[in-house]
Amino acid sequence: MTTGRQRRRPAGEQRPQRQGSAGGAERGGAERGGRRSPPGAAPPPPPPPWSASWTSPTAARAASGSYVFRLGNTVHALVAARRTTQLPDVVPRVCLTASNLTRALYFVCDTVLWLKSVGLQPDIDAPKWRNWATKCYYFSLLMNLARDWYEVSWRLEQAVQEEKIKENSSWDKRNQELNCLKCDGLHGFFLLLFQILKNHPPLVLDMVKNLCDLSGPLDTLGIYKTNPGVIGFCGLLSSLVGILTLASPHLKLKQ
Repeated sequence: MTTGRQRRRPAGEQRPQRQGSAGGAERGGAERGGRRSPPGAAPPPPPPPWSASWTSPTAARAASGSYVFRLGNTVHALVAARRTTQLPDVVPRVCLTASNLTRALYFVCDTVLWLKSVGLQPDIDAPKWRNWATKCYYFSLLMNLARDWYEVSWRLEQAVQEEKIKENSSWDKRNQELNCLKCDGLHGFFLLLFQILKNHPPLVLDMVKNLCDLSGPLDTLGIYKTNPGVIGFCGLLSSLVGILTLASPHLKLKQ
């Protein structure tokens, strides 16, 4: 017979737990979270981090800009080659036209290597095209140096003729500097060469830039091996000369 007063439990006796409370909570969490994975299964891997590729919009715009830049360099070299075919002197016409044409071929090879690097043409033989690009660049620099040497020799000849015409004039300062031609040997030649280069800074800068750019192809083709420090210094000097000629267009050698 039960009474309204609740029976007191003895000391040490625990209250019985409800069996369905914990299981119901787990089932409720599983129902709210979706399907529950079986016991012992590995958790799903986290989503991969985002990485830029040429298929992303930003990289695609950069790739398109790089392609347009290379195409513009090729067109510019071809236009320059067409312009140099109209030069009156034979030697500068041949040297500059050959230099611009080989420079255009260099940009074509560089574009092919770019297609390989972005994955558009993965089957391209990169070492072969890189070797062709280096050879085209090397030949273009040689043609530029040949043109520079022609300019130096032509100005040497002009100075010698001017010395012969004005050899009786003792008041001309330039004739006083060119009196070394009367001396035999290399001393007179180098002194006259120094005076010509001093009076024509664009020619000096163009020769320095071409000689600095020549260090890279010589090392790559195995013609003259050097260390990366020398190549880096030559590249820095060539860049400084290029910046100087851009800032001061009168220092750029006219074609």
